[in-house]
Amino acid sequence: MTQLDNKVEWAPIATPILTELLGKVRFNEQGLISAIAQDESRNVLMLAWMNREALAETLTTGRVCYYSRSRKTLWRKGESSGQVQHLLAAALDCDLDCLLLTIKQKGVACHTGRRSCFYNALTPTGLIELTEPDITPDALYGAKTSS
Repeated sequence: MTQLDNKVEWAPIATPILTELLGKVRFNEQGLISAIAQDESRNVLMLAWMNREALAETLTTGRVCYYSRSRKTLWRKGESSGQVQHLLAAALDCDLDCLLLTIKQKGVACHTGRRSCFYNALTPTGLIELTEPDITPDALYGAKTSS
């Protein structure tokens, strides 16, 4: 990004700076780092995982790419739903083992059709859903057909 405070377009990071930055990241035993995505208003949208390849792709292209632990492959946010994330800023925490991504979210971030994945409140009376879906998962991903 060219101006952190004004959230302008992401400026791609090229080698050798990219290699140096990736070398500072503390990936876990599985080669992953947690990545929290927040929008321009600093609303937390989701948490996902990145491996070195996903982080490198994100930093060079500006389009957010995660690592799917269940599918064991790169997951380019929005590739099946159209709900793309564009990187505005990226920061590491003090231990260099957690990412905070500031992103421009197209549509919803959650696979349930909500803007944020964090819609379940833990309260003294139990779990309460704070928001309703903006769109149905079938509308996002297409209706599942059984074979």
